[in-house]
Amino acid sequence: MGIIILNSFLIVICALSGFYIGYDIFHSMPYAIVGALICLIISLLVIFFEKYIRKSPPRVIIGGIIGLLLSLVIANFFIKAVFFNYITYKNSFFIYLPIVTIICYLGLVLGVSKGREFDLSEFKRFPGGVPDRSQNKIIDTSSIIDGRIADICETGFIEGIFIIPQFVLQELQRIADSTDPIKRTRGRRGLDILKRMQKKTMEIEVKIVDDDFPKIKEVDTKLIALAQKLGGKIITNDFNLNKVAELQGVKVLNINDLANALKPVVLPGEQMTIRILKEGREPRQGVAYLDDGTMVVVDDARHLIGKKVDVVVTSVLQTTAGRMIFTKLKEQAAVNGEYYYPNGKSPSHDLA
Repeated sequence: MGIIILNSFLIVICALSGFYIGYDIFHSMPYAIVGALICLIISLLVIFFEKYIRKSPPRVIIGGIIGLLLSLVIANFFIKAVFFNYITYKNSFFIYLPIVTIICYLGLVLGVSKGREFDLSEFKRFPGGVPDRSQNKIIDTSSIIDGRIADICETGFIEGIFIIPQFVLQELQRIADSTDPIKRTRGRRGLDILKRMQKKTMEIEVKIVDDDFPKIKEVDTKLIALAQKLGGKIITNDFNLNKVAELQGVKVLNINDLANALKPVVLPGEQMTIRILKEGREPRQGVAYLDDGTMVVVDDARHLIGKKVDVVVTSVLQTTAGRMIFTKLKEQAAVNGEYYYPNGKSPSHDLA
């Protein structure tokens, strides 16, 4: 409501100012009305640009302001140089208005377009004055298709500049155009994830770069070369890329490592309630999954597929691919005394 009142006040003041300016210069009512209409249009344009500015990033606003100020200076010099001998008190308004409007419009458009290309993050520096290139995070194809990176960014736990090389986009496009329906679905999912990351209001900036290494054929090797060039980190969930990058001194943010670190701790002897979903590799084994995707292997539970059972943790195996929990049925563990209740209580993790 307050904005509407302010906008209305601006329109009325501009219209009245235009009316009095036109009447003061020409002492004619038609010219006064023309002046009021011109200033009315200007006020409406100001309101429109004010709404546009609210939605624009800082670099676009700064670029537009710089372009507008420079165009004002250029317009003034142009008028003084070309129309100096023709300017009078009465015709100055009609000389200045169209020329200043056209030049300022061009300067504003040019400033905004250049502002979009301008990267303010390149000027973020450490106390010593060295550009902070650690904010650069290069995303590989597997982590884009995986999709969890968008959820992580949405939470605000990670920030900076997310760099998408053109060769990664091309690989995604090839996958999306594949004749294999599974690959095609994965590729399209990856493109949708990128679109989501660009549209969401996050503490990140998605930047597509044209840097390429024609002599290198492997996409993973190109990613490592780009990370070394930009001094950034690679975000991936590819185990092989992770190891190769670390061997070459490139820092890697592995999404699987993050997921494993966030999983709740389970200790041997704890009890949980799970549903057996399928048979295991070993004879008579049953397999279940926790809500976070952790595999639970249950001894002597193959005949209980589809049923909820109480189990006791016997051991936990942590691997680079994830975590596996090995358990026994509660009845069997009770016979051998293989479980306990921490703090006197029996913790349980239900999986419907």
